[in-house]
Amino acid sequence: MTTTTERPIRIGLQIQPQHADYDAIRRAAAQAEDLGVDILFNWDHFYPLSGDPDGKHFECWTMLGAWAEATSRVEIGALVSCNSYRNPELLADMARTVDHISDGRLILGIGAGWFQKDYDEYGYEFGTPGSRLAALGEALPRIEKRFAELNPAPMRKIPVLIGGGGEKKTLRLVARHADIWHGFGDAEVAARKIEILDRHCADVGRDPAEIERSVGVSGSPSDSGDQLADLGITLFTVSADGPDYDLSELRQWLTWRDSRNG
Repeated sequence: MTTTTERPIRIGLQIQPQHADYDAIRRAAAQAEDLGVDILFNWDHFYPLSGDPDGKHFECWTMLGAWAEATSRVEIGALVSCNSYRNPELLADMARTVDHISDGRLILGIGAGWFQKDYDEYGYEFGTPGSRLAALGEALPRIEKRFAELNPAPMRKIPVLIGGGGEKKTLRLVARHADIWHGFGDAEVAARKIEILDRHCADVGRDPAEIERSVGVSGSPSDSGDQLADLGITLFTVSADGPDYDLSELRQWLTWRDSRNG
């Protein structure tokens, strides 16, 4: 199991783009950047995931383009973009464009997709978990190929973040293609996933230390932060929901980050 790393602890904030006017989302992004957050994420859905299912909601990639102009330091990305909603070549071009607008600050978060209402309402074929994962596996090499063909090229090797914890398929895709793996769960769950990811890396001949480990967290960092960090996880993302975007939890995790990084 990978238990040590030279990477610094980083803190992300997922600003959930639901139940809020865009002015509030923009203010939350600016405030988080001022507080010192490392990464700002949104998500790639068309309807709220909690609260009123038909409440206010905004689209992911249009927002990332706006954040690229409205921020100056933080990395930005989706946690995560749904592979089903865009042709892989188009997604690569969109990511490259936002990469340039942001002066090289984009992270391409991607996953297989799961929220059936999005699919049904926007006319995408929902399929099965297996078919969506197969489509993701087909898309990732196409995205990589398109990055290499675009003119102008991306400003850097755009980091690819793959979200999900499926042990047989998703984590194998992470081992092959990802720069960052994002999962959920407590230290016991994370330890199991990391061990399996390391085995997949060995199978495909990749150094597992090349992949940053990321987890979604909530509550106080005193409850779980040190245990997760001791497993080699270095990216911790909290979330804030509209309409008010309370950042008090983010502040706690930023303080903890600074104490860990020294």
